[in-house]
Amino acid sequence: MHRITLIPGDGVGPEITEATVRVLEATGVPIQWDTQEAGEEVYRREGTPLPDRVIDSIRRNRVALKGPVTTPVGRGFRSVNVMLRQALDLYACLRPCKLYRGARTRYDRVDLVVVRENTEDLYAGIEFPKGGRETLGLIEYIEGATGKRIREDSGISVKPISVSATERIVDFAFRYARDKGRRKVTAVHKANIMKFSDGLFLEVARKVSERFPEIGFEDRIVDNMCMQLVQKPELYDVLVLPNLYGDIVSDLAAGLIGGLGLAPGANIGDDIAVFEPTHGSAPRYKGLNKVNPLAMILSAVMMLGHIGEGEAAARLERAVAEVVSEGRRVTYDMKPSPDDPTAARTSEVADAIIEKLTGGGG
Repeated sequence: MHRITLIPGDGVGPEITEATVRVLEATGVPIQWDTQEAGEEVYRREGTPLPDRVIDSIRRNRVALKGPVTTPVGRGFRSVNVMLRQALDLYACLRPCKLYRGARTRYDRVDLVVVRENTEDLYAGIEFPKGGRETLGLIEYIEGATGKRIREDSGISVKPISVSATERIVDFAFRYARDKGRRKVTAVHKANIMKFSDGLFLEVARKVSERFPEIGFEDRIVDNMCMQLVQKPELYDVLVLPNLYGDIVSDLAAGLIGGLGLAPGANIGDDIAVFEPTHGSAPRYKGLNKVNPLAMILSAVMMLGHIGEGEAAARLERAVAEVVSEGRRVTYDMKPSPDDPTAARTSEVADAIIEKLTGGGG
């Protein structure tokens, strides 16, 4: 019996979580869920969107399946995802972007994995607000140390990139490539401009690559990488990136395979892993039973592999691939027109996958 923390999230999270749990039950894998609430409603009730009990549950169980959680824009609490990653040192964000036949896309073959460093860079949360006393002091210090003057009406974010965090994320990418039979790792950076942060990232990546002579290594500047992915994604395999670039490029890569509705994800540390879809909580669709659950179901495929249930993971992925290939019982975002009256509802996509798993008709 696998004991796993389940965080339904908010917005459309509970709907896609319910669909995913039903699909997992149909695989026959024995799971005992430890359900924990997080998000906006919890914040209103308890003053925090991520109570300690949620963190404690994940630490106990070491594996969690999580629905999306709303992050207020420009106000309110910080991202629950960022809080989880920092509290549990989930330093590797793993986002496979694999094209399934039948998905609406301009491409024929895409099979990328984005490995994003989770703890540093501009997402480390080291910020100074416009006009603050500490901000003005920092501006004065920077002018004295470098001769460069920052405008006094600036907000400031600090971009730390360390040798130790870079080494472990690049090592993670190479070990993943080796274990999954992948051929190449590409380090993505802006070292031509940011020589002491991104330059350090590239320098460390090159050194780590020497430990894995059986895996190819190359590097790309991030803006060129975006163009290359649009033009010829088949040339790339595993990409390893600092935090901000990884966030952006993973969404770009999701666009290559048909959108965020097909983009699973995981946040992984040395002994804890949280699996979740890449997309957000889409609160305007809450309760409509309309949103594509496949990203979360594919995240569950990743989770099954992580907990040693590889055979069930393969069966579930095949069932998803068959449903996508047939194109009949898929949600509106996977239809030729979003107004297609034949579009399936969230729960109906789960029903279709369950029928594939159990051999039922449909």
